[in-house]
Amino acid sequence: MTDHNITLYNTLTRRKEAFAPIDPANVRMYVCGPTVYDYAHIGNARPIIVFDVLFRLLRHVYGEDHVTYARNITDVDDKINARAAEEYPDLPLNEAIAEVTSRTTKQFHEDIAALGVLPPTVEPRCTQHIGQMIAMIETLIAKGCAYAAEGHVLLDTQRVADYGALSRRSLDDMIAGARVEVAPYKRNPADSVLWKPSSDELPGWDSPWGHGRPGWHIECSAMAAEHLGDVFDIHGGGIDLVFPHHENEVAQSRCAHGTQVMANVWMHNGFLQVEGEKMSKSLGNFITIHELLETENFGGRRWPGEVVRLAMLMTHYRPPIDWTVRNLEVAETLLKQWYRAVGDVPMPEDEATSDWAIEIEDALRDDLNTPQAIAALSSMYDVARSSVGIDDKQRLKHAARLLGLLGRTETEWRDELNSYLNADEGAIAELVTQRLAARAEKNFAESDRIRDELAEMGIALKDGKDPDTDEPVTTWEVKR
Repeated sequence: MTDHNITLYNTLTRRKEAFAPIDPANVRMYVCGPTVYDYAHIGNARPIIVFDVLFRLLRHVYGEDHVTYARNITDVDDKINARAAEEYPDLPLNEAIAEVTSRTTKQFHEDIAALGVLPPTVEPRCTQHIGQMIAMIETLIAKGCAYAAEGHVLLDTQRVADYGALSRRSLDDMIAGARVEVAPYKRNPADSVLWKPSSDELPGWDSPWGHGRPGWHIECSAMAAEHLGDVFDIHGGGIDLVFPHHENEVAQSRCAHGTQVMANVWMHNGFLQVEGEKMSKSLGNFITIHELLETENFGGRRWPGEVVRLAMLMTHYRPPIDWTVRNLEVAETLLKQWYRAVGDVPMPEDEATSDWAIEIEDALRDDLNTPQAIAALSSMYDVARSSVGIDDKQRLKHAARLLGLLGRTETEWRDELNSYLNADEGAIAELVTQRLAARAEKNFAESDRIRDELAEMGIALKDGKDPDTDEPVTTWEVKR
């Protein structure tokens, strides 16, 4: 495809702009990934899902081999150190940290895989890029943009032209109410830490400034440069990262590389709240992805990953999203309808883009307008459900691929839903068999009694006929 008209909202300019990659043969995107000390919460899932859709769109438009998507793993952090010491007090700290980061990274990968998220092209880890961070800090000092003080190295924000341009904050505003640490070794309160000393107990690496570890912001600057170059196309993340994290990334990278920008386009998804309130542990509404998938802590039940994904995409990525049980229920109902319409038809092998897929693509080209794309899918469903042949069913499946939806058959989808039941599946199957026998004997009173018993268990029945034998069959699914 040669038509590359994508428009994206750029936080840096505060407007939607036509996207023009630096090199169409290698479109490059960086998104801040998790700090692996605990389960990722549902707010963390929003950028993971949003930028997965953008990754799919870019691969579709420019070709799968022409997009490089880097999403990092932060595996050196004070929160990790604290969690490791708390959970494994009898282990040496370095071994405890390895246990925490390994386990949490594995869980993160499993959770987001359940959300239908594609692996990034590259997933750099902070601990594997310490040399690049030290080299970048040395460059910043040599250029007069950073200084060493009391075992620390700090970015000199007064030496950075237009510092605050991304967040649209002045230095005074940043100092007054900001997440900046005031310390006596800083020339200016807004100066951010590039390197800090480590005690013998804490993880650290040898450097020209002593045994220490990197600051948060320099990590992403170094990893992005290593894998995407001094200037790349898109940098994404949550709106909460604009300041101080992304602001300092911009400053460090521009100073180190002598460039006007770090990334040409900055994209940020909006905040997430839960049932109308800010998500926090103190309010008891802090929800992890794992809890949604594996426990009954939200809405009294578990939720399939594809339901979570669709519920997230029903709101455009830039405004705040209110995470509610009702939205999950709506998403599940839509998926039930769509899967029922496509049945078990295979995904079309022909990669030619249908007019339905183009409609979804056009919605996503407009700053990832996922609500418009979902509305279009609902209209397509109305056509597909009444179609006799498989063509429209396959067109619906093909169109949904750009959103990462409908990748399975109806049977696979229904089996997953059924696996979320708090019931004995064998007992359910036996009741269904007994009902079929009652219907065959025209004992409709018994048939109705069994149907009502299953309904109380949360089971919905669907009667039909086997297309090959014309014998009566009954399928069942979770009733929500």
